[in-house]
Amino acid sequence: MPPGKKASRSEAVPAIAAGVELEKMRRRVRLSRLALFTAIAAGPIALGVAVTSGPATAKAAAPHKPAPVRTAADTADPTGYAQMFIDAWLRSNADEAGSAQARLAQSLAPDVALPDPAAGAPSKLRSVTAVRSVQRNGSAWAVTVAAQYADSTVRYFVVPVATDRTGVSFAVTGAPGVVAGPARATVPASPYTVSVPSDGALSSTVGEFLGAYLTGTGEVDRYLAPGVKLTPVFPAPYRAVTVREVSAVEEAAAAGQVPADGTKVRVMVQAEARDDAGRWPLAYELALTARSGRWDVASLESGTVQGGGAR
Repeated sequence: MPPGKKASRSEAVPAIAAGVELEKMRRRVRLSRLALFTAIAAGPIALGVAVTSGPATAKAAAPHKPAPVRTAADTADPTGYAQMFIDAWLRSNADEAGSAQARLAQSLAPDVALPDPAAGAPSKLRSVTAVRSVQRNGSAWAVTVAAQYADSTVRYFVVPVATDRTGVSFAVTGAPGVVAGPARATVPASPYTVSVPSDGALSSTVGEFLGAYLTGTGEVDRYLAPGVKLTPVFPAPYRAVTVREVSAVEEAAAAGQVPADGTKVRVMVQAEARDDAGRWPLAYELALTARSGRWDVASLESGTVQGGGAR
């Protein structure tokens, strides 16, 4: 064979091989597309199969890993359970194990003995209130319950309670113990240090707003900033409300005239409400905004502002 023809044939072999490989790749792509379209027509399950069984170059998406979920036992709080036990236990009598209170106490704490009050001594218990709960570990809690008696004395009991893994079952694990009551916390200084004149526009707005809010006299909406929604107390609990003192965080609240539009202040209102049963001192935290020469109530705050910080 002539040298020129040998060279042409040797050059054609790689080209033919490359063409064959290219055709195979095109065929795989066409088959993959056909399978994908068929799966779309068949439904979502078939689509998932088609995607995972496509060309070797395609990678299936990594499965979604759910976020860690805390068990119910981590968040369960047996406060109410301990409160109910102390109430039944203090009203029980070991000599009357069949009474309703004794049976309730024993159902909540089968291994705890009932008290044995003196013969003929009436129960002087008035009420019980849980005041503190501490989780000692994943399933053990210590709940402190205050018991108030008819003579106004108060005793504090700590109740050991265990929870199960689901957080829906509880058990008192031992007899309660009498402990000292919680210490009184140190109260931080009030941020409401600016005295607001009682005859100014701000005090007047606050008084009229509380009157509408608590007595049903007038419409609450007329005292609210645009876009603010606040439902009055219904039915109205009082027949009259008097503002005794207004103090503020910002100096602008004490100005003789309403400041520029958009000025915001926070105030503490000391008020006195009256009904047929007597007079009741009340306190409210309000946020107000200046608009068009008047004060609008922007919000009725739920807690105490600490250090004058914005909320």
